Amino acid sequence: MADQDNPPVFQIQRVYLKDLSLEQPNSPAILLEQEQPSVDIQLGVEAAPVADGIYEICVTATVQTKIKEKTVFLVEAKQAGIFEVRNIPEDQMGAIMGIACPQIVYPYLRGNVADVINRAGFPPVHLAEINFQAMYEQQQQAAAADTALAQ
Repeated sequence: MADQDNPPVFQIQRVYLKDLSLEQPNSPAILLEQEQPSVDIQLGVEAAPVADGIYEICVTATVQTKIKEKTVFLVEAKQAGIFEVRNIPEDQMGAIMGIACPQIVYPYLRGNVADVINRAGFPPVHLAEINFQAMYEQQQQAAAADTALAQ
């Protein structure tokens, strides 16, 4: 229960594109291939304190398409948000950093990834909707299993 003098605070300060790279190492020859490329997508979430009650949450995506073993294109993107989070019980902070914040940042990442791929001359790759709650719970279970194995 939050006391009246210190109400809970959760607000976004800023969303920004922290890092973006596009590589087409086998162009232009690979562009003449008729075969359908395979697509591999990796996602991640990072949280770091910036100042007292201020946190940076980064959602990263790596999209790599290949024909046989040759890369068609590789996009690496990191979308970040700065959040003010104060007077929240410690047991709820993990869920805020791992679920609530990434849900706010992720749509910006999806748009930027689709846009850069489209601007590179390819049909856009639309990242799927992500259930950050399920992803967070899965990470928590894996961490608990690792702790149990270590003992």
